[in-house]
Amino acid sequence: MTDISQMFRQMQDKFMAEQEKLNQTEVTGSAGGGLVTVTISGKNVVKRVHIDPSLVVADETAILEDLAVAAFNDALRKVESEMAQELAGMLPPGMKLPF
Repeated sequence: MTDISQMFRQMQDKFMAEQEKLNQTEVTGSAGGGLVTVTISGKNVVKRVHIDPSLVVADETAILEDLAVAAFNDALRKVESEMAQELAGMLPPGMKLPF
């Protein structure tokens, strides 16, 4: 029983270390061919938003809003993918994460 407890504890420690590493990670999503970019952390906190000045036109705010949403969603998908890849490598063969 002690071996299983130790193995579980080691896996838990490794998981926590990887989780902290991922929390420090930043990814950038983009939309409109890179005209709008959003950078988020592994904790899904928006760190930066960049909007190319060429998009700032009074009559086109709806397009700008749509691009900002698309860039944010792209960044979220990237951080989720990175997290899944990192954590999947910690699991025993054949075991999968729910995301």
